[in-house]
Amino acid sequence: MPSFLKTLLTRFLKWRYKNVSDKTFVHMMGVVVGLLAGLAAVVLKNLTFFIQTSLEEGIVFSSNGLYFILPIIGLTLVYLYVKFIHKKKLEHAVSSILFALSKKKGNIDLKKIITPLITAPLTVGFGGSVGLLGPAVASGSAISSNLGGILHMSAKRKSLLIACASAGAVASIFQSPIAAIIFAVEIFSIDFTMLSVMPLLLASISGVLTSYFFLGNEVLFSFSLSDSFEIRDTLFYVLLGVGTAYASVYFTKMYFGILKLFKPLRSPKYRLLVGGLAIGGMLYMIPPLYGEGFGFINDLLDGNHLSALGTTPFDRYLSNIWVVIALLFGITIFKAVAMTTTFAAGGAGGIFIPTMVMGSALGNVVAKVINNLGLGFAVSESNFTLIGMAGLIAGVLHAPLTAIFLIAEITGGYELFVPLMITAAISYLIAKKTINHTIYTRELAESGELLTHDKDQNVLTVMRIEDVLEQDFKAVRPTTSLGEMLHESVSKSTRNIFPVIDESRALVGIVLLDDIREFMFDTALYRTTTVATFMRAAPEYIFYEKDSMQQIMKKFQESGAWNLPVIKEGKYYGFISKSKLLTAYRRQLINFTQ
Repeated sequence: MPSFLKTLLTRFLKWRYKNVSDKTFVHMMGVVVGLLAGLAAVVLKNLTFFIQTSLEEGIVFSSNGLYFILPIIGLTLVYLYVKFIHKKKLEHAVSSILFALSKKKGNIDLKKIITPLITAPLTVGFGGSVGLLGPAVASGSAISSNLGGILHMSAKRKSLLIACASAGAVASIFQSPIAAIIFAVEIFSIDFTMLSVMPLLLASISGVLTSYFFLGNEVLFSFSLSDSFEIRDTLFYVLLGVGTAYASVYFTKMYFGILKLFKPLRSPKYRLLVGGLAIGGMLYMIPPLYGEGFGFINDLLDGNHLSALGTTPFDRYLSNIWVVIALLFGITIFKAVAMTTTFAAGGAGGIFIPTMVMGSALGNVVAKVINNLGLGFAVSESNFTLIGMAGLIAGVLHAPLTAIFLIAEITGGYELFVPLMITAAISYLIAKKTINHTIYTRELAESGELLTHDKDQNVLTVMRIEDVLEQDFKAVRPTTSLGEMLHESVSKSTRNIFPVIDESRALVGIVLLDDIREFMFDTALYRTTTVATFMRAAPEYIFYEKDSMQQIMKKFQESGAWNLPVIKEGKYYGFISKSKLLTAYRRQLINFTQ
């Protein structure tokens, strides 16, 4: 940073510390990062739109063959950018933010401001079947993290600003400020208190106003709700909730399954080639998989399924409604495949919007099946399309409230609130019970690097054995006489437990003060009785190299002991007491929740 900028920053910080309280400053920063995240989202959308329109105007889409070629070109451009400019492996947007919050005190690389703004438009603009929300959140979060660092804000404040940036990005893309706040709370597990809700609110307002300023009243979904909720359709919404739940499980398992399938292809070039050809083949057969898919959703909402399906090899059969249903169900199946293949091939993007596309297709399929079974039922296909999106969001992201409020705000009202709650709740409960972690959190949780969710459990992850280890215990040998133990160990110790070790310092047992209390004053036993007479096996052992803090806590719970010995490399190393462990746990929990 140039010296004159450092001088200005120093003067600003001095003025801020003297005149602006921490709370007010965080509120101000909420507005700023909401604005900047909103700008990042607008830039991302416009760049992608520019690429898409340039391709459509410069190339006549006379056949599906171009769908086969364009994704490979886009992925190649992303590969070249990553190799020669970014020079680091692309990371999943939201997962990398969660990692930064958990392990890096909210510090995000400066490069991540620009990289999503380049790689995501190249991926999506050329037909990659991913979304733009994740990259928008990533860019906004990187802006807020680096801005917080420049302004010398604490890790907790930076974490809150990152959540504010995500709210600003969501509000800007969907023009739905309430859902944006709830997204930040559910996805980043921000504690919903007045200290956090006001900055989130201000950031969300700032983001949505930025979108209105640059894009006007242009919205992603040009849809007005015309069919209200009918109580007789309740059972069908329950059915839709179950369907979206299992679709969510399929979506998540397919994501990790395809990524695992690509792992043997170590070279990025091979992954690009195989993935690009696979994506091209899917787009040739099912053109609606091209790009994000908002046009597909809007066509379904308008009741125009022929326009939604586009030109396919099955056009001659589209007069048969069951062929239409089969093709729409194919989109439900293959959207997850196309999305994950795009990631595996080296593309950049998000999973939120593909989730919505898959949900809209599934909801529309369910409605069409109900209406065409010949049983006399008639349900609103547009309503089921909307609520299908909510069900997938709730199940895939484990974010039922985000799903409910997002769709409610998209429709411009709350007439569908009851069916939204029914479907989202059922989808979330079944999916959560089946798969405990989302695409965002699974890999971090498995590696012990997810600290933002389930704080009461995750505080154990940051605790170390050294933090609670006690080594002021007097060790004795099995052959030590009772008298020698009393004079050399008991009289000089403040503890009521004594480890028994052999010549190699291996633990062979323990002696409790209660075990020898009734013999302590019988001098006749001082020379004739040894420690081996009184020692017992420890109720459980803690292995330094193997046991995590979660396992240690479980061992205390199951054994009922107040002190457990620690074994390191086969030798006695010390004790951990339950009281010290719980005290350290409570202290960490307080730090996490403040």
